[in-house]
Amino acid sequence: MNNDEPIKQNTEEQELAPQVNESNGSASSPQADLEKVEQERDEYLNGWKRAKADFINYQKDETKRLRDAIGYGSENMMRDLIPVLDSFALAAMAGKDDEGMKAIQSQLKDVLKRHGLEKMAVSPGDAFDVTVHESLGEMESDKPSGTVAAEVEAGYLLNGKVIRPARVKLAK
Repeated sequence: MNNDEPIKQNTEEQELAPQVNESNGSASSPQADLEKVEQERDEYLNGWKRAKADFINYQKDETKRLRDAIGYGSENMMRDLIPVLDSFALAAMAGKDDEGMKAIQSQLKDVLKRHGLEKMAVSPGDAFDVTVHESLGEMESDKPSGTVAAEVEAGYLLNGKVIRPARVKLAK
């Protein structure tokens, strides 16, 4: 007998003998070990999938938050510029029909429109809507009671969001 045979024989015996679980001293089969490893694999895979989904949701939330922050800055700037548009309208009503002022007003309107600002269309007889109108009182009118009788100050939307409601008087 050479020295290699007993070693080989011991190795084969070890492979065929049931393995002893060191944590509780019980014997376990290769099938049980395989099931345990598969279960751990599934747990790790599911954990990874949850972590990936959480990360994707985080990215979406951060993108939305960043857009909102940028939009908020634009909204404040637009709120500050709207009174300038009102001043142009008052100057035009006062009879100052200077061509240069009209050109500047037109340029300002174009710039603001490119950045998402739009004037709300309000006409006498429109139904009063608290989401886009602000009532400044009532006045005599031939329009149905409770509808818009006159627009006192224009309302504006920024990218579809009301940043200043139209200020109106309602028909009595």
